[in-house]
Amino acid sequence: MEEIVFLERDSLDAELRRPAFAHSWREHTGIPGPEETARLLEPATIAIVNKTPLRAATLARLPRLRMIAVAATGTDNVDIAACRGRGIVVSNVRGYAEHTVPEHAFCLILALRRSLLAYREDVKRGRWQQAERFCLSGHPIRDLHGATLGIFGEGSIGQGVARLGRAFGMEVLFADHAPPKAPDVKFTPADEVLARSDVISLHLPLTPQTRNLIGAPELARMKPGALLINTARGGLVDERALAHALRAGTLAGAGFDVLSVEPPRDGNPLLELDMPNFILTPHVAWSGKQAMQALADQLMDNVESFVRGAPRNVVS
Repeated sequence: MEEIVFLERDSLDAELRRPAFAHSWREHTGIPGPEETARLLEPATIAIVNKTPLRAATLARLPRLRMIAVAATGTDNVDIAACRGRGIVVSNVRGYAEHTVPEHAFCLILALRRSLLAYREDVKRGRWQQAERFCLSGHPIRDLHGATLGIFGEGSIGQGVARLGRAFGMEVLFADHAPPKAPDVKFTPADEVLARSDVISLHLPLTPQTRNLIGAPELARMKPGALLINTARGGLVDERALAHALRAGTLAGAGFDVLSVEPPRDGNPLLELDMPNFILTPHVAWSGKQAMQALADQLMDNVESFVRGAPRNVVS
């Protein structure tokens, strides 16, 4: 009988069906520390986690563990090499956020391109009420139609952002990168994407190769009027370099749903920004109601497929 332990059950606000095979089920809330993680997962043959770190030292204490079902697309919290060495199958959830994350990205893009926060603050302070004519100007408003959207990452979410961009009449560029690559995508050199785009949107996993993908040199290549949007992983961007660029005015704005450390702690330079051209949301782009249910359903599909002997969405 399979022993299933679900850590961070509170991270998934959706109905979760129980597997259609003999099993025991334990679930816990919160993200435990390494010692507590090892203790809670000690009986598990199948572990379900979201962001709980599962490093080599922890995995070595879990001899019964056969599968890790990640309740997310990103697997940077799991030591994939250690899992491979121990014969542990790791599966993730794919495609569930192909609508909800692009929609959130465009919420950020539209708010920033039209100076929404700045105009809202003007109304709160009574500036419109004191104006001499019917409208109050003073902050830039830029249409998306005719602008260029540069996308790093051409998976289902990147493709979803591209579809919305084209619907707004934007030219869409995908930045070239090392394989694997999606089929039938026309790529543009990354430096050219940085230089030509009015909006850069990031949709890549966090790996050693993509960490700090956007740093001071990349920010310097972007247009002074450009926006940087990150709804993927905080570690893709050098946060101090971004804060400096925004304060210096060399970048028009940025919209982030992620930070390098979550939940954020004191000292993150982006937390210190109080500017109408910077929007930070608390890692919620993925959590649309329909998307959460699709995630929950696919998560259990992964578990059931593994037990049937036909693992799916395998990343190790």
